[in-house]
Amino acid sequence: MFNTPTITKNLLIINVLAFVATLVFPSLGDLGGLHFFLASDFHVYQLLTYMFLHANFTHILFNMFALWMFGRVMESVWGPKKFLFYYISCGIGAGLMQEIAQFVQFYLIMKGEFPMGSIADIFEIGKYNAMYLNAWTTVGASGAIYAILLAFGMTFPNERIFIFPLPLPIKAKWFVIFYAAIELLSAVTASGDGVAHMAHLGGMLFGFLMIRYWQRHPGAYYSRSNGAQFFESLKNKFDQYREKYDRGGQGSHGATQGGATRHETDWEYNAKKKANQDEIDRILDKIRKSGYDSLTKEEKQKLFDSSNND
Repeated sequence: MFNTPTITKNLLIINVLAFVATLVFPSLGDLGGLHFFLASDFHVYQLLTYMFLHANFTHILFNMFALWMFGRVMESVWGPKKFLFYYISCGIGAGLMQEIAQFVQFYLIMKGEFPMGSIADIFEIGKYNAMYLNAWTTVGASGAIYAILLAFGMTFPNERIFIFPLPLPIKAKWFVIFYAAIELLSAVTASGDGVAHMAHLGGMLFGFLMIRYWQRHPGAYYSRSNGAQFFESLKNKFDQYREKYDRGGQGSHGATQGGATRHETDWEYNAKKKANQDEIDRILDKIRKSGYDSLTKEEKQKLFDSSNND
């Protein structure tokens, strides 16, 4: 948590504080939650505030875990300002998508009751049902979180991640596609489950359009160099732990490992260590020049396993 980038850390803190505040003052959920725009309690500011409120502990737990897991990487890639802009914009976009979905739902309900009614009539009918429509309230950062998942999958498509309960790691791009497909299927078949599936898809849609724009306009400073620095920093931390472990050992190259004694001279030990470090430096240079995805499978393995090599 202490190594979490500034914006990600502050978003986590704000969400947790807002959740605690709603437990003490439940009415904050109605004030800050996103209402349907024809409801009497709708306010434009709710397009921003709704993404910092959550329905229950499980809701906020999963959202904040995903924000911490993927948000800190994307903030390292983009920097704090760009990451915050992306997060807030996608959250607002998700809210707008949810409003459109609710409008369509309300129109279909109206057509069921008044087959001769038109789209223009929906606003008049909405006035008479404004109090009832307050029940359509959306809360949660899920739209922005799904946008971050998409960003990670597009930036590091071949990076393997573990997802419970799957026993094997899967590539990030398949993980994102799987989640998008589940949300799309749920939006079509499970409209009454109380989950804002269209908001989730809306966050991903806005995120996709934004990333594609940045990719096509290099002047928007779309860069993965900071992401390479993130992985390099991670590798350096592993090296520090390894050196600390080495200093805490026997301090000689004749230390035992697995019951066998290593018999190598200082020159052999130092030569092997230097060769290993040269290889790591070469891999890091490749990341800086061509990006993390330019590495081969063996180079990625070498980078992350280097802390276990002497």
